[in-house]
Amino acid sequence: MSVYLGIDTSNYTTSSAVYDSEAKSIVGSRLLLPVREGELGLRQSDALFHHTKQLPTVIRELGLGSFEKISAVGVSEKPRSEDGSYMPCFLAGVCAAEIISSVSSVPVYKASHQLGHILSALYSSGMLWLIEREKRFLAFHVSGGTTDCLLAEPDRDDILKISRLSASLDLKAGQLVDRVGLMLGLSFPCGKELESLAAASSKSFSPKPFSRDGSISFSGAENICKRMLGDGEPYCDIAGFCLSYIEAAIYKMTEHALNSLGDSSLPVIYAGGVMSDRLIRKRLSENFDAHFSEPEFSCDNAAGVALFAAIKRGERL
Repeated sequence: MSVYLGIDTSNYTTSSAVYDSEAKSIVGSRLLLPVREGELGLRQSDALFHHTKQLPTVIRELGLGSFEKISAVGVSEKPRSEDGSYMPCFLAGVCAAEIISSVSSVPVYKASHQLGHILSALYSSGMLWLIEREKRFLAFHVSGGTTDCLLAEPDRDDILKISRLSASLDLKAGQLVDRVGLMLGLSFPCGKELESLAAASSKSFSPKPFSRDGSISFSGAENICKRMLGDGEPYCDIAGFCLSYIEAAIYKMTEHALNSLGDSSLPVIYAGGVMSDRLIRKRLSENFDAHFSEPEFSCDNAAGVALFAAIKRGERL
């Protein structure tokens, strides 16, 4: 039996996970970073501080007992799989991984937070076979820091070669969720509460997001939600419009990418915290070969980087 440790320190969550290559199972632990009421996140210096405080807890909760069982460590070192991508909060995880690697004499493998999301979504949706059979696919990473449509192609060295096809032009989808949520008095991060609120709406919406070459603007939706609030419209309808807009935007991005690639049969893997929303998933599932991770693998987690370490060590998935 080989065990692989994963560590991810994003701008929202301190995460750890263990992948057991024999049982093909993943156990994870995570803690949200504390954000003051009414605020939309943390400064990088504060995020780094809280990760440093929380990492011992999330690693201890895995119940490993010692690091002697670990065959390798995987860690997120940057937000995207691109040159120049950088965010200080990931330094906390990298430092912890390097220390564990040093004292345990095991290798450490560094990946992007984005690749970790895609791998955890593949695992959760039962689609890891795409890598072993060297099949390309579309992947979406939709969160508070990213709204990207990506072409993922199996790669011997990097596991997946990721090319960005389109993105948000301004706000990210998760930022829209949180801004509208705070506007309605919800707690940050606002995704779950906004979904519950939207479920109470009986209205149907047909938003038409502005796009340019497949990339989407989300700032107009925020302005519409502000206007709806000023007009005294029910909170549930404002939430419903917000999520309908995101669903229409992701649909438009998906359709444009598949048409551009000339292959409407490509599997589409949707990852990131925003994609855990059931209202957003429905139409995508009906129109594309769409695959979604379970909610625990949609939000920030370290499962993907634990899997990355296992694959780099030659484990069959």
